[in-house]
Amino acid sequence: MSTSIKRIGIVGAGFAGVTSAKILRDFGFDTVVFEKDSEVGGVWSSSRRYPGLTTQNVRSTYAFTDFPYPKGTPEWPSGEQVQRYIADYCTHFNINNRIQLNTSVDHASQESDGRWTLKLSKNGQSREEKFDYLVVANGIFSDPFVPSFPGEKEFIASGGKIMHTIDFHSLNDVKGKNVIVVGYGKSSCDVAMATVGSSAKTTVVARHLLWKVPKKLKDKLNYKMLFLTRMGEALFPYIERKGFEKFLHGKGKAVRNGMLGSVEKVISKQLMFDELNLHPHNSLETITRSTVSLATDGFYKAVKAGQLNVERDTEITRLEAGKAHLANGKVIPVDYIICGTGFHQRVPFFDKGMHDRVTDSRGNFRLYRQILPLDVKNLAFNGYNSSFFSQMNAEIGALWIGAQLKGQVSLPSKEEQARQVDSRLKWMEERTDGKHAKGTNIIPFSMHNIDELLSDLRTHVSPVTRFNEWNLPINPKNYAKVVRKVIKRAG
Repeated sequence: MSTSIKRIGIVGAGFAGVTSAKILRDFGFDTVVFEKDSEVGGVWSSSRRYPGLTTQNVRSTYAFTDFPYPKGTPEWPSGEQVQRYIADYCTHFNINNRIQLNTSVDHASQESDGRWTLKLSKNGQSREEKFDYLVVANGIFSDPFVPSFPGEKEFIASGGKIMHTIDFHSLNDVKGKNVIVVGYGKSSCDVAMATVGSSAKTTVVARHLLWKVPKKLKDKLNYKMLFLTRMGEALFPYIERKGFEKFLHGKGKAVRNGMLGSVEKVISKQLMFDELNLHPHNSLETITRSTVSLATDGFYKAVKAGQLNVERDTEITRLEAGKAHLANGKVIPVDYIICGTGFHQRVPFFDKGMHDRVTDSRGNFRLYRQILPLDVKNLAFNGYNSSFFSQMNAEIGALWIGAQLKGQVSLPSKEEQARQVDSRLKWMEERTDGKHAKGTNIIPFSMHNIDELLSDLRTHVSPVTRFNEWNLPINPKNYAKVVRKVIKRAG
C-alpha cells in the first residue's frame, strides 16, 4: 500500500456507499461520502420510490453481514423499510458524521500526483475538496433512461405526462387517467399494479416478455429455496465450471435440464401464462440475460379480471394529444406514460477523457473484479455489479478495496487483468444477448463474484457453511466473521 492514501472520497450513499464508508473507516482511512439526495438509501430513497415498492429478495438475504433487520420486518420489506434500515445502519455504526447530504458531485478530476479534486455544490454554493482516493458508488440505477417518442411535444403540450418509474410517487396523479406503463420488468409491473383502482385504465406495453418468478411456487415453496442458493446459481453455466457445476453442465446436464423444465411448468401454470397469452415462448434459462424478475402480487389475476391490459411484443411508435399509436396497429387513449426502461450506465461527474479510460469503445466498464479500472490509479468502483445480494456484494467489495490498499491483495499483472476483463465481457455479452448493462450485470452469479473476492483475500466461510448454502438460502450473517478477520489481519 502507498502510505499516501489517507483520505477517501465516496460518491453515493446507497448500500455500496455507506458500507464503503464503514468498512474503509475500519481499515483506518478517513472516509467522506457525498450524497445529492436529502437522505441515505440510494434507490430506496423517498425521492425515488414508486407506490408499492418492495424488495425482490427476502429480508434474510438482503442484509449486511453484521446488521440484521429489526424484528417484525416483513419477509419482503417495503422501500421505506429498506431506506430506514440503511439509515439505522449509519447510525448504529456511527458514520452519519462522514456523510454529506444534499451535496452533488458535479465533477471529479485527477491531478498528476493521482489525487482527486471534487467540485461540489450544496444549496447553490460551490466548493472543491481534495482526496487521495476515490470510490464511485453512485450505483448503476442512478441515471434513469426515458426514451424519446415521436409526437411527444404535442402529447405534452396537451397536458400529457412522460416520466420514469423512479419519478412516479403519488397515485393521486393518475386518478381517473389513462395510463401506459412501458416495460415488463419488476418496476413496470409493480407500478402498473399499483395504479389499478386509481387509473381509468392501465396498459402495459412490453417490447419483450420476461419470465417471472412467483414469491412462492405452488403457493408453498418460497422461491429463495430455488434461486437464492448455490444450487440455484449452479443451474446456469458460469464462465469457469468446477466441481459439481462441471457435472451439471456436462454428464449431468439432463438432470439440470429436468430441474429447470419442472420449474418452468410450475411457473407457467401458476401465473396462467398460456391462458393469458403471456408466455415468453423461450426457456427459463433466459432469465440470465437480464435479471430474475419477481412476479408482482396480483398482477396476473388483475390481467385475467380485465383490470390490467398487456400489449405484448410491441412498442409505442407515435404519440399525439391523448393517444398512443402502437407498432401492432392499435391506438390507445393515454394521459400518463410511466417508463420502466432502465438506466444509463455512465459516470456523470467524469469528463469524456476519464470515462473513456474506464470503459471500452462500446461503453462497457472494464473493471477487474467489477471494482478496479485497469488504467486509472487511486480509483475504485463499488456496487457496479447488479446482484441478488447487492448489499453483501458491496460489503465484500469494500473489504476487497480496503485490503488491496493495505497490501493484502496480490493482483495479477496488468496484462492478465486485461485478459480476464476482456474474457468476462465477451462471455457476459454472449450469455445475456447484449443485455449486460455495460458489463455491470452479474446476476445470477452473485455468490461466484463474492467467492472470487474472498479467494483474493485468502479466506472464506467454513466448509460446513458452504455445503449448507447449496440447499439453503444465503445468509449474510455467516460472513460477518470473515469481514472482521480480514480487517484485523490488515492491522
